[in-house]
Amino acid sequence: MSDYTYMLESHLSPEQNRVVAEIRAAASQANVGLFLAGGAMRDMLAGFRIRDLDFVVEGNGLKLARAMAEGTGAGLIAADEVRKSAEMVFGGGVTAQVASARQERAARPGVRAQAAAATIQDDLRGRDFTCNAIALSLNRASRGLLLDPLNGLADIERRELRAASTYGFYDDPSRLLRLVRFQVRLGFRIEDRTKMQVANAREAEVEKAIPPRALGEELRRIAAEDSPAEILLGLEKAGLSTLFCPALTGPKLNPDGLAQWEKCASLLREDPSPDAMPSRAYRFEPFLYALGAELSPKERQSLIKRCALTESEGEVWTELDARAKKLETALRSARISKPSQIYRIVNPAPADTILHLLYRSTAKPVQERLHAYFQDCLPALQEISPAEWAEVEGEPGTPKYQKAREEFIAMRLDRRPPKPPEPAGDAADAASASAPPPAQPAVGVDTEARRAR
Repeated sequence: MSDYTYMLESHLSPEQNRVVAEIRAAASQANVGLFLAGGAMRDMLAGFRIRDLDFVVEGNGLKLARAMAEGTGAGLIAADEVRKSAEMVFGGGVTAQVASARQERAARPGVRAQAAAATIQDDLRGRDFTCNAIALSLNRASRGLLLDPLNGLADIERRELRAASTYGFYDDPSRLLRLVRFQVRLGFRIEDRTKMQVANAREAEVEKAIPPRALGEELRRIAAEDSPAEILLGLEKAGLSTLFCPALTGPKLNPDGLAQWEKCASLLREDPSPDAMPSRAYRFEPFLYALGAELSPKERQSLIKRCALTESEGEVWTELDARAKKLETALRSARISKPSQIYRIVNPAPADTILHLLYRSTAKPVQERLHAYFQDCLPALQEISPAEWAEVEGEPGTPKYQKAREEFIAMRLDRRPPKPPEPAGDAADAASASAPPPAQPAVGVDTEARRAR
């Protein structure tokens, strides 16, 4: 086992390691080369938590993804016929991209590039930044071999963002937005030559050629980040936030509201429950609501059009409050007295509804009970061992098992913590004797006046 293979397995969760093993087996059966690349490798080498898995196939990645969906029951979230790639979600909430190794060429800035099959080396050389141009072989003959044609590992060690190509911002102007997002997320500085390339691209106004589809995709990625408010402020400083909507700057950017939304989203970020949210896609509509809170209806329509948002996404400013109202009414009930009752109400609710209610509700009981769900109920369930879950009666998937599981959860949530043992006999006397004497009022100070203060 190579050092990089060991490093990878150490960074991945058990569920992610299982997905890697499943895709390796599928790629071996299909007789195609398989590599882990992009953000997963960058985050591993930089010491960050690996959020998503990015696989590159020397062959038809979309065909492999569809075979995986049929054979393992994994979900196919989106498919790109041009790039032969797919977004997938596996058991345990693991998300992954499976893509073909390719070279992309655009006739002019803003036009969708044409993709052609390529080797993994050519694929890496055509990426946006060197820190994303690293891959690890998962093939039997070369497993653990690190591929780094642009010396991205050195840039990661220096904590620098360096463009992979001199004309990268001309080929794909949306990389200007991505650069700001990576700078905030990774805390890296931008390499000096890359700064010059950005300045040249901005002078040529290539950002005006970013298509609506790319703006919408970038907005979704921003919503999935840990610090979306900081990213948007960085885009505003760079003069790029108005690409999403001309009014999206200054107070209209709603920086205070976005910061508050960010705090609410952090509660859902590391959900330790057995039924954790499968991905961060649920965050987009609540984020969009907060982003457009200070915009007029006309300005919101501009945002929808410029980012090519869907019809349902364009209705969030009227629909999201209505969807959260039912949950809010249930949580305001005076009859709630046990943690299990809170869990029973909140757990089945859609994640976007929970997040929006956290952000919007001004009712104190609602806020207290939502916080209790995340800070008390879910950690309590995390403490349950696999052996204890195995004792739940019935066959998983049957009504009997589901009922027994709910009763088991209610019992664990509602049980009172044991009282600390009281000191007995001589130990109690010793503790009393060692306690300091009560403080006496200072001379000249009226005791009642001190008490009033």
